[in-house]
Amino acid sequence: MAYTKAITLLDGATGSNLRKMGMPVGICAEKWTLENSDAALSLMRGYVNAGSDVIYAPTFSANRIGLGMYGLEDHVSEFNEKLVALAKRAAGDRALVAGDMTTTGRLPETENDERYREWIEIYSEQARALSGAGADLIVLETMLTIEEASAALEAIQESCLLPVMVSFTVSADGRLLFGGSIEEAVSTMEALGADAVGVNCSVGPEQLESTVRAIRSATKLPLIVKPNAGMPRMDELGQAHYDMTVEAFAEAMEILIARGARLIGGCCGTDPETILALRRFKAAPHE
Repeated sequence: MAYTKAITLLDGATGSNLRKMGMPVGICAEKWTLENSDAALSLMRGYVNAGSDVIYAPTFSANRIGLGMYGLEDHVSEFNEKLVALAKRAAGDRALVAGDMTTTGRLPETENDERYREWIEIYSEQARALSGAGADLIVLETMLTIEEASAALEAIQESCLLPVMVSFTVSADGRLLFGGSIEEAVSTMEALGADAVGVNCSVGPEQLESTVRAIRSATKLPLIVKPNAGMPRMDELGQAHYDMTVEAFAEAMEILIARGARLIGGCCGTDPETILALRRFKAAPHE
């Protein structure tokens, strides 16, 4: 892929919306989604109807580590296959389905070779399941370190032939949360063969202008921007609330599009109405 002027609409949040639809905190989201498929179908169809060109299958933490927290580590293939099938049912022939993968939460250690091999095994297992289920592409999102993203990308490339998008979560100053700059991260992903790179989650679009500029200067790949609906406000129960209006989100995203964002959507706190507000950018010319 090379730099493009066209806008591709991704989807918005999954987890924060499923919680509004009744998913409890502290349970296996993937298992709950399969047991409450009508809720997930309704949400994903909402994104398709709003104009998403790509929806993310609800397979975010359906890896051996994520599922293992609930004693479900032997269900990686089953869960990924069923969740991709659910997303494909929602998408029909109107949107592509991305197999969604994320960090294992296991950070690099002094004995990095051992950890790297562990990452390869974990990501390979999930990538094979996503590819076998018929995902159109794979997205690695909310990645925390260059090392883990590199291992995940290598694992996917060894396991299937699907295109891969990689997005990192960053602080407001554009630094990865566990060290390293976003410029270094996206340059590394481009060198390793990623098809698109960018950022998601962590902050709102109004904090990302300098980060998007930095990414655009560091790579020629299509640029993903999928931020939260502003900074979260925590209530007394520790639940996050996002107060940014849909129109304010769209106005902030227009600035990021002017700086080079081309694959756009939302993360925590966004919904189909957010994507509908972004839809107008697809028809506008972009430099």
